[in-house]
Amino acid sequence: MKLKILAVAAIALLAAGCASVSEQETAKKALEVMKTSFKERGQAKLDRLDQDDAQRLCSQPPSAAIAKETGERIEKSNFTAIKYPADGKILGDWREGEKIAQSGIGKQYSDDPKRPSGGNCYACHQLRKEEISFGTMGPSLYNYGKLRGTSEAIQRYTWGKIWNAQAFTACSNMPRFGHNGILTEQQIRHVAALLLDPNSPVNK
Repeated sequence: MKLKILAVAAIALLAAGCASVSEQETAKKALEVMKTSFKERGQAKLDRLDQDDAQRLCSQPPSAAIAKETGERIEKSNFTAIKYPADGKILGDWREGEKIAQSGIGKQYSDDPKRPSGGNCYACHQLRKEEISFGTMGPSLYNYGKLRGTSEAIQRYTWGKIWNAQAFTACSNMPRFGHNGILTEQQIRHVAALLLDPNSPVNK
């Protein structure tokens, strides 16, 4: 949060004080401010400030809205980077998937990097009818598999969406769980099972 506040403040100050400064120069100076104020701690290293092409394009100011062709380019490059399981097995154990969906642990400086991260899925989605605390930034996923079925195409789509949401929606707010190494291959199997297994509470 502190990092975001510093970035916003830096951009606002630069934009207000230097009307003639280009957006690229402003962004560059804001990044310099962040890099000098952000200190490495635990597993939180400075490389977290380095953006890939999709992040750079999606971080453009609202005035420089992403054109259709740019969005398609982001989706295509991220789609080709999806890694499907070598053994072709996409579904794991939905019970383990529920644990992962409930857990927000991982990737913070205070977390043990040797322990697996959680998906924190309930922060953005409804997944089961009984859950009374869930976010609404993302769509409800209740009855996800019941509505879509479990065909090979749906399984591959589900895997790909969890692996890298920007492969399907440019600049999606959903974390790129596989692409960024937040969840392991086995964990993604479990989350996919949570969504698709007919015995999962998601589909009851």
